[in-house]
Amino acid sequence: MADGGPIQLRLRGSPQEIGLEHGRALRDQIRSQISIYEEMFEYTSKLSWQAVREVAKEFQPVLQKLTPHLFAEMEGIAEGAELDVLDIVALNCRSEIALGKFSDGCTTLCWKKSDNARVLSQNWDWTARVKKNLAMVSIEQPGKPTIYMITEAGIVGKIGFNSATVGTCLNAIRANPMISSKLPIHVALRLCLESTSVANAVNTLETLGGVASAQHILVADSTTALGLELSPVGDKHIPEDASGLIGHTNHFIENRFVEEPPWLSGSPIRLKRLGQLTSELIASGVKGDAITPSLLRERIFSDTFNAPQAICCREDESRHISTRSSSLFNIIMNLDPQNLGAEVVWGRLGSGEEGPVLKMPW
Repeated sequence: MADGGPIQLRLRGSPQEIGLEHGRALRDQIRSQISIYEEMFEYTSKLSWQAVREVAKEFQPVLQKLTPHLFAEMEGIAEGAELDVLDIVALNCRSEIALGKFSDGCTTLCWKKSDNARVLSQNWDWTARVKKNLAMVSIEQPGKPTIYMITEAGIVGKIGFNSATVGTCLNAIRANPMISSKLPIHVALRLCLESTSVANAVNTLETLGGVASAQHILVADSTTALGLELSPVGDKHIPEDASGLIGHTNHFIENRFVEEPPWLSGSPIRLKRLGQLTSELIASGVKGDAITPSLLRERIFSDTFNAPQAICCREDESRHISTRSSSLFNIIMNLDPQNLGAEVVWGRLGSGEEGPVLKMPW
């Protein structure tokens, strides 16, 4: 962690080589993640780390069968970090093993700039203790687009974009059931980031049988955006509205296939607020090239309405430390083949403690 910013890591080669370098470079951060999640699982789910590994064992044959290249990468991570592969599988299945009992937040937004450009963005809200274990990672693989993403140490897929202009954002959803014969959500994110288009990403997930837990992936390329309200028992896809927008928080908008008890009371409020703020910008004439990262940071992602459960989330100190969330970074991706890239700000926007604007690729 240099100057309070993220680790930057370039990975290339075969799945085993990518994993091995990941594990070696982030060995300390991976071990820290395991320690943090061990405590979180114990508090939220009454599961010891050994019990977590037993649940992870259910996913091992699924990964070996459906995504053997990503299981090989996890084996490489484990070897590089000098850990058992089940520790790495557990990190990559942490959303499924927790059965939605973690308190992830996150607000996501995609905005059409033109027929051939989309702006994909989000605040990522999670426990502040993992911030030191996040990394900006590039991955070069033969025959696939180059990936640029922000991920947790030890996890093979998360939030970012690729050289084919495909980008991903994530909203956690708390809903039953979880089916361990399907894809963990972080593996699904990686598969999207290996895709050449939104249609290719959707087809890959469907061909492999769908995801193991209820989650929302906002996926876009330069010409298309879809809100994928995914679950192991049925999916719903949300297209862009008449203004070229898709916004999402931490509850399903259209998916009624799952049992989804209320859990984050601020989620519907954040979604409504997101709609209000974007409507105000549209009414003021914002469109096209005026949809800039600085505008989105200042007018949307730094918003503190309904704090602490705001778009720019801060910790609720009345909660146990294992269930406190705050906005750890903001990312705004320009999915334009003529000007592809992203801006990332580490920390809560508008807090006075956020870092400088970082570029991806770097």
